[in-house]
Amino acid sequence: MSKSKVGEDVYKRVEKVNAELFVLTYGSIVAQMCRDMSYEQVNEELEKMGYNIGIRLIEDFLARTEWQRCVDLRETADTIAKVGFKMFLNVTPVISDWSEEDKTFTLTLDDNPLAEFVELPVEARSKLWYSNILCGVLRGTLEMVQMDVDAYFVHDILRGDEHTNLKVHLKQILKEEIPAGDD
Repeated sequence: MSKSKVGEDVYKRVEKVNAELFVLTYGSIVAQMCRDMSYEQVNEELEKMGYNIGIRLIEDFLARTEWQRCVDLRETADTIAKVGFKMFLNVTPVISDWSEEDKTFTLTLDDNPLAEFVELPVEARSKLWYSNILCGVLRGTLEMVQMDVDAYFVHDILRGDEHTNLKVHLKQILKEEIPAGDD
């Protein structure tokens, strides 16, 4: 079965949260954070929140899909785009801009569900990465499958760009370690 088909099948089966409620709740959280701290601090906090979500989300992903370990970053990127994003956000980003050593790629979202109903204030457009939670989710999820990555935005529709682009860079493959006492 193709990855796109798996993503669609799992998306159809999972219990869904009302998308508008989710987007508006997320927007309220970001707006409150913007009132309480600087945009740079908001970016950091959103990334941390996403990281914490990602380290738990991978368990749900693996349980629902029974997915096998990917052999390399290319297969992992394909799985993220066609299964993970489809399963949790009902979008399928395009993968592009692979580096020569296959350690960096770009995910392009034509539609970012988190950015619906959002217009950033002028002063925030050059400082706030509104959907930075996605970068944290990617980092946390991939860390749980032994991939240490940097994930960051390079373009955002909310900043006036044509697309929303996230760059993912593999820093290293982490060594699997058995927790102390689990010999």
